Amino acid sequence: MRTKFLGLLFFAASFLVRAEVEPGFVPIFDGQTLNGWKLMGRNGPGYGVTNGVIFCAHHGGGNLFTEKEYEDFILRFEFKLEPGSNNGIGIRAPYEGDAAYMGMEIQVLDDNVTKYGPLRPEQHHGAVYDVFAPKVGSQKPPGEWNTEEITAQGRHVKVVLNGNVITDADLNSVTNSEKLQHHPGMLRPRGHIGFLGHDDYVEFRNLRVKELPVSHPDNTPPPGFKALFNGKDLNGWKGLVGNPAKRAQMSPGELAAAQKKADQRMRDHWHAVDGLLNYDGHGDNLCTSRDYGNFEMWVDWKITADGDSGIYLRGCPQVQIWDPNSKNGKRDHSVGSGGLHNNLLKGNANIPTHRADNPIGEWNKFRILMTGDKVTVYLNDELVVHNVTMENSVARGSPLYPLGQIELQNHKDPLWFKNIYIRELGK
Repeated sequence: MRTKFLGLLFFAASFLVRAEVEPGFVPIFDGQTLNGWKLMGRNGPGYGVTNGVIFCAHHGGGNLFTEKEYEDFILRFEFKLEPGSNNGIGIRAPYEGDAAYMGMEIQVLDDNVTKYGPLRPEQHHGAVYDVFAPKVGSQKPPGEWNTEEITAQGRHVKVVLNGNVITDADLNSVTNSEKLQHHPGMLRPRGHIGFLGHDDYVEFRNLRVKELPVSHPDNTPPPGFKALFNGKDLNGWKGLVGNPAKRAQMSPGELAAAQKKADQRMRDHWHAVDGLLNYDGHGDNLCTSRDYGNFEMWVDWKITADGDSGIYLRGCPQVQIWDPNSKNGKRDHSVGSGGLHNNLLKGNANIPTHRADNPIGEWNKFRILMTGDKVTVYLNDELVVHNVTMENSVARGSPLYPLGQIELQNHKDPLWFKNIYIRELGK
């Protein structure tokens, strides 16, 4: 009992010392229990606490996540490995799915391991797993304690190991379509912090987090993005002239005349009011003035009861928006928004994986990834469509257009949009 009491006194004293030199940091491990943590996917003993450390047991496996979610933060901790140990730090991760892909994994690994064979650069300790390679050489030998700091601020992820910056990653620099679709978790703005076990023994201690202020002023794009709506007027937008197939059949003169008429109709029914893009329930789709190929798009939207709308990608319908409680129409609205509504072929899902809509009258947020003919959709930070083929619903049987305008769909219901941002990607 005396030994345990002295141990608790030491933990408390060490925390007070850290608190004095680390303003703003809060412990996320009390040194005694797993209170505030949730064990997921255990296939063995899992995780435990001993002598002021969290350990992943031999043949333990599974993931251990904070119950709380974090957006921008600095995480500091210490870890100690055995020869060949393999684990990971999940950041902005959901409870479900493989956190290395549905969130992000900062690799925790004995860099001198031989049991896995040759390592790829993106597998070494401190890597944003499978995406960004770290600098090697700062890790202490197995059996010794290492100190680590992970900063996640917007799309910037930095890892400092034993005082040395080993990873300094700009997630927006990833423009490879296959990599983005394979790692949709890079698009997540928030999620859980956790340990990702691989049946090896690892110890962690002195875990503390400092949450960083997050500011999202309306219609102000985050780094790496451009605003499609400036909050003041319809600059950068045009009215709808038919569909891509019909426009392709028009002569330049016919198209110009039709566009002039469509632009006037646009101005009659779409307006910028108090920083919002408002549709009055009449008129046609609102279209970007230019075409886009591969991109990441953010857009906030709000509808009324029984409302119906959507986001056209490359001129094709559509990422669905509707009131999930509505009984109007032939489709089951209760599945929620975000699905690729016009998909018909078997294997190309047209509904979201689950309903993630906010109540009618509240704002919703899409994060849409369009690469090749594949679409991934986050609705209110929940992944509802992942890597689904979008069909060419304008010309059935034809490939999806490589370029096209983005359209905000009208459906005779009042609509509001804001914070419309885009990040263009490579092929």
